[in-house]
Amino acid sequence: MKLVRYGQPGAERAGLVDAQGVLRDLSMLLPDLGPAQLGPRTLSALAAIDASRLPAVDGTPRLACPVAGVGKIVCVGLNYADHALEAGMPTPAEPVLFMKAITALSGPNDPVRIPPGAQKTDWEVELGIVIGTRASRIAEADALAHVAGYVLANDVSERSYQIERGGQWDKGKGCDTFAPIGPWLATADEVPDPHAIALWLEVNGRRMQDGHTRNFIFGVPSVLAYISQFMTLEPGDIVLTGTPAGVGLGQKPAPWFLKAGDTMRLGATGLGEQTQVCVGS
Repeated sequence: MKLVRYGQPGAERAGLVDAQGVLRDLSMLLPDLGPAQLGPRTLSALAAIDASRLPAVDGTPRLACPVAGVGKIVCVGLNYADHALEAGMPTPAEPVLFMKAITALSGPNDPVRIPPGAQKTDWEVELGIVIGTRASRIAEADALAHVAGYVLANDVSERSYQIERGGQWDKGKGCDTFAPIGPWLATADEVPDPHAIALWLEVNGRRMQDGHTRNFIFGVPSVLAYISQFMTLEPGDIVLTGTPAGVGLGQKPAPWFLKAGDTMRLGATGLGEQTQVCVGS
């Protein structure tokens, strides 16, 4: 299934995108699409519904982050060798972890606000994992059983805050609007192999990133098992798995970054597309 949340901020409703690409309303069945709705029982019940009997949604409403009530966003840095190389950093021996603030969450096509004083705002297309059941100190062999589904994400980053303000990556990662997620949550049955996903990103129509999850340094089961040794992953949590080469920081002969008026467009196999226009704060 492709599950969505649609509507204006604070008034989002649950929905799904059917096999014909029609947005259909789920709000008469679900109060929202959050942690309580991501377990196997609820997802199995939704999968059994005849989507054609659900009311179609008129027009093209705003799409929100497809998961409500996200508790935390855990991110894996430098998870593609080509990105580590362009960043001038060694290939990590263990996953590099950092967090994004949940206040950074936004819809897939909402504007990205460049924060005051920012000079090096950058893009990062990523595969996101949505947790469906509690995961604490799990084994790699059991990891995928805890996944509700997958999302497309843009890990927007202000490099000057991230790198030049005391070494805390979180400073450059958690600004408002810096975590566009969606357009939909593709449930795990829609993504039989999370290591078979192509990802791409364009800035103003210029292709900047062309990557593939087969090139992960640490695959999805490894990442989830690793994170769960340090913190419990709860339903609704989102894990961002890293970005391939092609970010602004790595451009040659010199880095270049986003400015107000720039447009990012990104997509991934089976996970849809996003478009964000950058605006000043």
